[in-house]
Amino acid sequence: MSVSTLVSTMSTLLPDSLPSTTPGSTGSNTVSTVGTAGPALAEDATEASPCTGDEMFCNLVWDWTSNRRLAEWSDLLIGKPLAIAGLVLLGILARWLLHRAVDRLAHRAEKGVLPERVESPTSARRKQRAATMSGVLKSIVTVAVLAVVGTMVLSELGVAIAPIIASAGIIGIALGFGAQSLVRDFLAGIFIFIEDQYGVGDVVDVGEASGTVEAVTLRMTRLRDINGTVWYVPNGEILRVGNQSQNWSRAVVDVAVGYGEDLARVQRVLREVAHDLWDDDELGRVMIEAPEVTGVESLDADSVTIRVMVKTAPLEQWSVARALRQQIKARFDHEGIEIPFAQRVVWHREDQRQVEAQHDAEPEGEAQDPRGTMDAVSKR
Repeated sequence: MSVSTLVSTMSTLLPDSLPSTTPGSTGSNTVSTVGTAGPALAEDATEASPCTGDEMFCNLVWDWTSNRRLAEWSDLLIGKPLAIAGLVLLGILARWLLHRAVDRLAHRAEKGVLPERVESPTSARRKQRAATMSGVLKSIVTVAVLAVVGTMVLSELGVAIAPIIASAGIIGIALGFGAQSLVRDFLAGIFIFIEDQYGVGDVVDVGEASGTVEAVTLRMTRLRDINGTVWYVPNGEILRVGNQSQNWSRAVVDVAVGYGEDLARVQRVLREVAHDLWDDDELGRVMIEAPEVTGVESLDADSVTIRVMVKTAPLEQWSVARALRQQIKARFDHEGIEIPFAQRVVWHREDQRQVEAQHDAEPEGEAQDPRGTMDAVSKR
């Protein structure tokens, strides 16, 4: 068989993608052509996948089509939008659940501890306080969820979030060192709202300042005292709070009577006066419990003190105490019970020589005490 016949036979057996040889070609050219076509076919068969392990849509399209560009675009147009949508839906769900928990907490805070007869004067302010606490907590929850979901979306888009987190840490450290008092004020304000330590309308004592709360923010508390002075107190500076109007209050009236009075009779009269006040249509609705006469509170130098206590609605203890004192004074005057007052003894001393001269000039029976004269002056 001639060389030209052998080349023609091999050309018919090889695929069309391989270049055919001409009859004038030599054997060496034929062998080299076959040798270069073999590695190209092997490279096409073992081409690497353009997808990573977590790119589901890219791997799926690559397995179906083996098209690199289509696989890459499928992940960009379908995979990432679906992942971002899932993160957004997860954030919305988390925000909804947390808001529901805050609403339940605020609803529990709206329920008071006072009986029905005194519930109406304080229910509106308590609901307002619970709504304020709910709004602050919801804002904090929304900001936290938004920050977390936003960071995860940036990571899904391929943005390096490590520098962002590091920058946030640096900013936090800078704020911690440069604005410590401001951060402390905000944290204290958050706990004031969460723990419901006081609210607008309460009468509080915060140390150097005391009065009625006019405004409460996350940074400061504004008070107005009985003289009309407005105090601005940073929340971080409040170390302790005395709230005189939270949930309920108490009117304490100490009544002083003379040592010569019958204490059992005095206590019976005080109980009758307090009971009449409890039955009053106007003052009785702000009294939570019946007044209590506790008995002898102290034995002073010129009087015996008996204490009367009345549990009242918030901010009503002063009006109840004033009315009780007025009724006690009127009843004691009617019953003839003495309310003692302080007495003072004043000595008027004169010059010793004048006293001796006056003593020598006066008759023997009318001589005065050479130490001086004494006038007893009773002063209320």
